Amino acid sequence: MQPVSKLERRVVDAAGQALARQRYVSPLDVLTGIGWVPPGLVTDWRQGRAPHLEAVAAVTVDRLADALEILRRWASAQGLRPEVVEYPAATRDRRPLRFTAADASEEAFRTHWTRPDLTDRQRETLTARQNKVPDLVVVQPTREFTCAGCGRTDGDLLMMEDAGPHCLTCVDFDHLVFLPAGDTALTRRAKKASRLSAVVVRHNRSRRRYDRLGLLVEAAALDEAERQCLSDEDARARRRDRDRERREVLDESFVVKLAAEITRLFPGCPPDRATAIGEHTGLRGSGRVGRSAAGRALDPEAVTRAVIASVRHEDTGYDDMLMNGVPRDEARTRIRDDIDRVLTAWRQP
Repeated sequence: MQPVSKLERRVVDAAGQALARQRYVSPLDVLTGIGWVPPGLVTDWRQGRAPHLEAVAAVTVDRLADALEILRRWASAQGLRPEVVEYPAATRDRRPLRFTAADASEEAFRTHWTRPDLTDRQRETLTARQNKVPDLVVVQPTREFTCAGCGRTDGDLLMMEDAGPHCLTCVDFDHLVFLPAGDTALTRRAKKASRLSAVVVRHNRSRRRYDRLGLLVEAAALDEAERQCLSDEDARARRRDRDRERREVLDESFVVKLAAEITRLFPGCPPDRATAIGEHTGLRGSGRVGRSAAGRALDPEAVTRAVIASVRHEDTGYDDMLMNGVPRDEARTRIRDDIDRVLTAWRQP
């Protein structure tokens, strides 16, 4: 058996985590996951400030090709389905983004690999999300700039176009109002109601990425969103309290690792179910398998016990038996075959 290279282990690990998180994996997921393309430079590329992705990668074209070939072999072995996805730029003209300088390699970069067990509706939703046109982006510059359109130097926001930075007046965005980030419901509703909008970002030099500052939207859209938020403020406050309490006892980084390990051991387990099992078993102070020493170490036996516990309660009549007074040992004996059937199915790609 041929030994597994360090690069192959890194690619497979990044691909498995992406698949568990979002039900598909793309070459861009892998390249950012292994650190070859920093997220901040991906933003530059998406906003049209790089000719192609290869130009901002930290490795050579040949190394990128090696990673993509490893991903292709792994995805094929997992039975994943390939689908070529469009990548429009976050620019006014929505031009197609380029991954390489060579046309022959473009399709490999654009191929997303999705789970074969998705329903038609799930696949349609996922495809729509993958092909979604990105938000337009406006930048708050870290230093003074000269507008390539009018020559002014007093602008506080800019949009990059081929000729260079343009002030909001020159790109016809000066009628929009700024909505700071922080209120998720207000931002979502204002964006939905606004016919024209743009995300406002600022470059963070220390983190080498762009931080999201807020949104530019139409004034009327913001007014409508504020009215909607006032009408259901109490319900959203209660939901925020519940979510905050849940986050306080949830080890999110461990959940991601556990879900990826579940997917590795049980490739037929739906990704959202693997995540749910990880969240359930990873709660701090719960005393569950995921909080044991073996569980924290992702011991296969401990992970399997966590999966069995989920199947017992979610996919069999075990809870109904307990409610009806059936002794626990007897109930477990009755459902043993049901659990084995689910585990056998999940062990298949």
